[in-house]
Amino acid sequence: MNLLYERLRAFFDGKNVLILGFGREGRSTLRLLKELGNCKITIADRKDVSCPETEGIAVISGENYLDRIGDFDIIMKAPGIALFDSVSDETKAKVTGQTDLLLRFRTNTVIGITGTKGKSTVSSLIFHILTHCGKNAVLIGNIGVPPLDCINDLTDDTFIVCEMSCHQLEYVQASPDIAVYLNLFEEHLDHYTGFDAYRKAKENIYRFQKPGDTLIINKDIAPADTAAKVVTASLTERADICVNGGRAEILGVTYDTPTRLIGRHNLYNIGIAMYAASLCGCDPNEAARDIYSFDPLHHRLENIGTVNGAEYINDSISTCPSTAIAAVRAFDKVDTVIIGGMDRGIDYTELIDFLNASDIENVILLPDSGHKIMPRLDGSKRTLYRAADLADAVTFAKKVTKVRCVLSPAAASYGFYKNFEERGEHFRGLVNS
Repeated sequence: MNLLYERLRAFFDGKNVLILGFGREGRSTLRLLKELGNCKITIADRKDVSCPETEGIAVISGENYLDRIGDFDIIMKAPGIALFDSVSDETKAKVTGQTDLLLRFRTNTVIGITGTKGKSTVSSLIFHILTHCGKNAVLIGNIGVPPLDCINDLTDDTFIVCEMSCHQLEYVQASPDIAVYLNLFEEHLDHYTGFDAYRKAKENIYRFQKPGDTLIINKDIAPADTAAKVVTASLTERADICVNGGRAEILGVTYDTPTRLIGRHNLYNIGIAMYAASLCGCDPNEAARDIYSFDPLHHRLENIGTVNGAEYINDSISTCPSTAIAAVRAFDKVDTVIIGGMDRGIDYTELIDFLNASDIENVILLPDSGHKIMPRLDGSKRTLYRAADLADAVTFAKKVTKVRCVLSPAAASYGFYKNFEERGEHFRGLVNS
């Protein structure tokens, strides 16, 4: 076994371990602990998690599932569990997770990617470039692969590309060798006591970096003090990595990067991915040539079909105002936009002002956030439609759209769908039915 495996074995040896949350990462943690052996395991989840995997394992479930978490030596918290102030600081000091342990105990180079938006695209781009340049790499993290699932795939020369959400970064005690911090907008405020707590969680991606590490960060949020080398990036201004006309510019050199990705913001993403890959030994010119073979990710400005001559674009990944604005700007003409979802108290003023100043002819508004902002939208220059649900929204869109309809909700899917993927698939089905 590799050194990461042996370090994890030593960390858990003889400990009383709580797996807090039994979703995808919790199940992964259970498999790992069983394999490592020699620790006592308990699972805690609000829901009943009884299944063949948990046979012989102590389980705490129900509304009071957090009551005993202070009794354990190590708390392996799943990213989706929000603790707020429900537990003491002493107990929080025991909290860790797969991202934290990967960063603390790995020997391989880790490229970590965070930001409110664009994480999955940039993570996938970096992995794509590395593998096409002949590098050995794994893609893990918030992209859908629990970080420690990669243990048995690591060799000495493997680069670890890890998408890191704010939830995964909240309790880390180490940072990646190469940290990518794309942007920062209001998001996930239902999980935190406020925006400042959300921002601090994100900042952990570089908080523990050391001399010799690199931080690639949006110019607007670049830190005043860090031990790492700082490389700035900007979508709108001059920076170390920026967009120059229709090309990505990296350290003063522009690159032609033919791509199937839509929108100026994706040139920003491409430039950052190319530079991060260059730090791992990839030639930028070779990387630029590899961009065109990158397949756009599902639910991200995804063209899902044409109905009566009009294109339908699935941008279900959009969960905040800035991404909805970027989605509309990615096209030369959008005559219908569908907006709305879970209301998490986000400030929609920027999106409202954008829509009111735009030439969009039809704004279809979903509950709850869409209905909430409807009174602030200018209906004198466009049709505002209060949809009962997504099916109602698509039915109306098919009646009025002549050129292009974009679903870019600027809101989370929770309360209506399991996740943004389910919402996007529902949209696809409705459009093509």
